[in-house]
Amino acid sequence: MAIQLTEAAARHVKTRAEKEGRGQSLRLGVRTSGCSGFMYTVDFAEDVGDSDLVYEQHGVQLVVSRKSLPFIDGMEVDYIQEGLNQRFDFRNPNVKDMCGCGESFTV
Repeated sequence: MAIQLTEAAARHVKTRAEKEGRGQSLRLGVRTSGCSGFMYTVDFAEDVGDSDLVYEQHGVQLVVSRKSLPFIDGMEVDYIQEGLNQRFDFRNPNVKDMCGCGESFTV
């Protein structure tokens, strides 16, 4: 599997999907943005296209476009709660550098 989803991240996706009345499919990708070049995109997957790859972990479907896969291949997605703060944490072995604010990266 190209991308790993932790149990904590899967629980969060399931909880949010239930609250919002969505299916338990998460779309992960990258887009050109920020000062370093790329930024992660995360959203519920409404549909699966011909150019998408679909993986399943912990009861959650991960949908990734073939265009994004080379940038996130081998990545682990976790969900972290620290006090009142909560966020997805992306551990991507392809990242060579990140911008100062941590929002964008270079591969």
